Amino acid sequence: MISRRIACRSVAVVLAVVTALPVTALSGGAAWAAPVPPVPPVSGPEAELVPGVAPGPYQPWQIDTPDQVLPPQVYTPTRAEDAVEPREAAEGTYDLIEYVPLGDAVAKVACSKRTGPYQRPVERWLKLKADGKQSAADCKAIRKFQVKQKIKPAIGFAGPVTWATMQYIGARKNPNAKKLCPVKSYRVACVDLNRELTWVQKGKKVVFGPVPMRSGRTGHRTRLGWHKVFWKHKNHWSTLYNSPMPYAQFFDGGQAFHAVYGSIYTTTGSWGCVNLRLGDARKLWGVLKKGDRVYVWGHRPGN
Repeated sequence: MISRRIACRSVAVVLAVVTALPVTALSGGAAWAAPVPPVPPVSGPEAELVPGVAPGPYQPWQIDTPDQVLPPQVYTPTRAEDAVEPREAAEGTYDLIEYVPLGDAVAKVACSKRTGPYQRPVERWLKLKADGKQSAADCKAIRKFQVKQKIKPAIGFAGPVTWATMQYIGARKNPNAKKLCPVKSYRVACVDLNRELTWVQKGKKVVFGPVPMRSGRTGHRTRLGWHKVFWKHKNHWSTLYNSPMPYAQFFDGGQAFHAVYGSIYTTTGSWGCVNLRLGDARKLWGVLKKGDRVYVWGHRPGN
């Protein structure tokens, strides 16, 4: 749902953070350390941002997502197959883990003095002086918001997860206030890449959402314009990652709405699919039907 590609310069950076942050204990007393994922080279202002807490056994930190490149082989699932519900997500899977500067993560600062990549828009949202520079007052206000929204670590850093949470909160009452999603007499699944949100509306009435999502990364953008749900497969399996794609609803080739068993709050986007939390994907499954229209617009922040 977030802004830019995974923000670490090298595997060494990830190793440093995992080493410096606490190890999570498994039930039974065994210590668990987060696996080191492959990290693409990144440059720019977010090159040293890392997850602010170490990933634990119940919080797999996905860099890549179980998407499907090619269009699926369409068939009619049996009643027995559709009767099987996808497994539940583990506790903590969708926690709001903010990306913070490496130095702040290692030092476990109480209040960040760093100017975040979303400093100015976060200041505007909190009705602070929007000068784009971190101050003690800014940090205090941002921390208060993070604590209320259970964003971890709550150190007042204006990062991508804090910004995304504000986008979601601001859209809850009327996600189509700017009328960017066409109003039709039939159901339309609206996919807003600008805010990384999706909802379904029929006429002016919102019948699902809005909910946060994760769309396609640079080079694999979720395709813009009008689409149509052409196949629904509750227990679909990714041909790319050999991983589950629960409640998959395909709308354009290999691109689909589907749940992921990992955080959607990562700076790296999907491979084109609209990734959702499991509960949201399950509800959307009951709302959309084959033939329903999907409209995608905007530009994923950071792409």
